[in-house]
Amino acid sequence: MTAAIVIFGAAVRPDARPSETMRRRVTAAVELGEILGNDPLFVPTGGQGRHGPAESAVMAKLLRDWGIDPARILEEPTGTDTLSSARAVAALLRGRADTAHPVSSGYHLPRCALLLRLCGLKTGRGRAARPGPGFSEWRWRLRELPALPYDAALAVWHRTKG
Repeated sequence: MTAAIVIFGAAVRPDARPSETMRRRVTAAVELGEILGNDPLFVPTGGQGRHGPAESAVMAKLLRDWGIDPARILEEPTGTDTLSSARAVAALLRGRADTAHPVSSGYHLPRCALLLRLCGLKTGRGRAARPGPGFSEWRWRLRELPALPYDAALAVWHRTKG
């Protein structure tokens, strides 16, 4: 089996272009792919948000633009939040990958890794996207304080009931 690099979604702009956060996450994923070697799968996540096509589709295009072979890109277009994306990725990767390597923004990466583990995946080295200029990460980290235990409890609940 192979490794999978799971890229958690970010906003699509009103004109259907990727946000800068999304571009940075895809860049981090490609860099991690170069470090890991052995042709990992790339799993962009995220459904259609307020604008444009699904986040996963926009990221898949960015990956193809980077020169990633389309056969190594496995989109997960149904997730509407971090937990639903992690659950969908766990189902998608069963039998396809032995390790999931999460990629997201630094403040979000611990929750992504934990949820992938709680959904039954072995997680490997993740990679945080570089923050944008002037980005105030502390505000987003504060948001993660209630989100991490809440999502973790829901993930455990989902796993025990089904």
